[in-house]
Amino acid sequence: MTTFFGIVTLGLYMFQPYLDLKVIRKALGIALFLELFYLIGHFLAGWPFPTPTVIFQIIIVTGLGVALGVIYSRIWPLPRNKGFERIMRTLLIVIPSLGIGVGLQLILQGNHPTQAIYLMFALSAWLGSGHFIKHETKETHSGIGKSALK
Repeated sequence: MTTFFGIVTLGLYMFQPYLDLKVIRKALGIALFLELFYLIGHFLAGWPFPTPTVIFQIIIVTGLGVALGVIYSRIWPLPRNKGFERIMRTLLIVIPSLGIGVGLQLILQGNHPTQAIYLMFALSAWLGSGHFIKHETKETHSGIGKSALK
């Protein structure tokens, strides 16, 4: 099943125009951080050592999560100003991605998982959702447009 998801992830990154080199670097950076996290956890807390299959699963999950976040960001770009819209946008990406991550966890690692794949998926989707940012409108903060200033 891991191989199937690896092929799906590779195909998604090859044929989706929004998933460019910058997105691939972001996904691999998140995956590297998570690998280091589990390696440190192995030596300090006695967690299971990540096998090559687990390393491949972490790369797949972060790649799919970042891809979901980037596509979501294309549909609803990140607003420039902080506020209620950012909070709602974050909730609407993180809560469903936790559910999708639980499904991926059950498919990839079964009933006895060794890593928190569902949290990795949600984290990478959230980090990927900041890829596109809304452009500012032509109006200034005082409400006067460019045409009124001429």
